[in-house]
Amino acid sequence: MEIVFRWYGDKDQIPLKYIKQIPKVTGIVSALYDVTVGDIWPNNEIKHLKEKIEAEGLKFSVIESIPVHEDIKLGSSNRDVLIGNYCQNIRNMGSLGIEVLCYNFMPVFDWVRTDLAMKYSDGSNSLSFDNAKLREIDFEEMALDLPGWATHYTKKELQKYLIAYSKVDNETLWLNLEYFLKKVIPVAEDFGVKMAIHPDDPPWSIFGLPRIITNEAALDRLVRMIDSPSNGITFCTGSFGANLKMDIVKAIRKFGSLDRIPFVHFRNVKHIEGKNFYESKHPTEFGDVNMYEVVKTLIDIGFDGFIRPDHGRMIWGEKGRPGYGLHDRALGVMYLVGLWEGISKTH
Repeated sequence: MEIVFRWYGDKDQIPLKYIKQIPKVTGIVSALYDVTVGDIWPNNEIKHLKEKIEAEGLKFSVIESIPVHEDIKLGSSNRDVLIGNYCQNIRNMGSLGIEVLCYNFMPVFDWVRTDLAMKYSDGSNSLSFDNAKLREIDFEEMALDLPGWATHYTKKELQKYLIAYSKVDNETLWLNLEYFLKKVIPVAEDFGVKMAIHPDDPPWSIFGLPRIITNEAALDRLVRMIDSPSNGITFCTGSFGANLKMDIVKAIRKFGSLDRIPFVHFRNVKHIEGKNFYESKHPTEFGDVNMYEVVKTLIDIGFDGFIRPDHGRMIWGEKGRPGYGLHDRALGVMYLVGLWEGISKTH
């Protein structure tokens, strides 16, 4: 297991030297954030980012992410050109020894929350999701910019895609994902890269859009598409934790034993009612995900991939990118380290 930490480059309020000070963190999860979606990432820019990370004594372990263009998800006529560019990006990262590529296949929106600073009684705050509030969102009024979104669309672009996706159901999206993977996975194999799809977050349809990576059955279908360790999963305990019907521990054991989990996002969520939830403190007692059993299962299956603390609360007066403050994610690392050491030594 290698503990890694997400860093948003020079615009991140958290410098690499602070991340280096978190015990047991040895790697960085990052990306090029100023390249237009669908374009080829310049190899020299990836190399420059890698060198900057290594200068601080850390390793560039995971790219999260190279966004998949909407026209690939839609199966548009220009998808082969865009997939060709994506393949070149895989070649570029693989040639530099970057091992894992986390990506998602969520139409239009990446992860979605309705409140970026839900207040706790202790004065901290975190991300939350309220299904009723989601239905109240007016695309004519809202700012089309959330921390998880890879692309910030204009209102005109957004309406164009919403209309296009009205003709795409879940099965069509599955077929477009399969088409994409059959093109990119052989390249990933050749260049030593493990593709790791991130589950939809939340794991159900929003705004009437299709969403497919939502449960264990979806993961079964995914791994059957192409039998390759390069066709893997970013197992996000928080995203899957929002699905009350999913047995997270069972799924980790199942797909981890198949060597299909190269990357784990480690966080907890607490359900309020129905499809409403908030992102809780990391320890088991504060949420609905049994974090102890998650770590125990990872140890049982001999997990040797990358794991990072995912979204954290804003605590101790810290301000910055919602979900990506330093302090609570560092606490999440130490909770993970404590669980891992304790279970390993008594197992």
